[in-house]
Amino acid sequence: MRRGTFREGTVDYAAVGATHAPDLMQYPPEQSIPAEESWRLGSGEERFRTAGDALLSWTAQRAAGLQLTDVRPASSPGYAGVSFDAEGKPIAPSHTEIEPRYAEDGTPWAGPGMTLKVHGRVGGMRADAELRVISVTEQTHRIGFVLGTVAGSVVSGEESFDIEWNDADEVWFTVRAFDRPNSFLYRSFPFLVKRRRRELFARYLRAISPLYATPV
Repeated sequence: MRRGTFREGTVDYAAVGATHAPDLMQYPPEQSIPAEESWRLGSGEERFRTAGDALLSWTAQRAAGLQLTDVRPASSPGYAGVSFDAEGKPIAPSHTEIEPRYAEDGTPWAGPGMTLKVHGRVGGMRADAELRVISVTEQTHRIGFVLGTVAGSVVSGEESFDIEWNDADEVWFTVRAFDRPNSFLYRSFPFLVKRRRRELFARYLRAISPLYATPV
């Protein structure tokens, strides 16, 4: 059965939180193309913490060749983001406000309610968009966040990024997404959406995985 939807007023798609629904790959939001990849990063708490810090400080996006601009924290200082249950339905936030943290260049780490613009090219095609951080998770064994499109992208939809430290002492990096084509080219040739997504996933992995480089 296709899940219900929840509209958050600032994003340009309805199924907010659907990247955390277990049946995303079988029942993606209408007219969207789902994607999911998981990679083992290593093991142990140190790897988990290092990867989590790299993720929240935008290492994946920067190393993917995307430039971040106009990064703005939530307008309300008490905003705690939107959390979701296993079916992608909104529930009460699972954490309270966290003290802001900043990268060396002064860019704030990912925080719930934050908006930002990204600029770049993927596979030779434009990858500009305005995005909103839907939620941020910082738990004992999981660190991650969800990004949703607001405007100006060739696709609309959502990405979730999660670093998990499991009971076997393994650290895994999982990225899930769904993309609804907006541009005429992507609507006409859906395989380009899949190719764009594969390239993005590969770049994210190179940014976070110790096989390629140790995140800072």
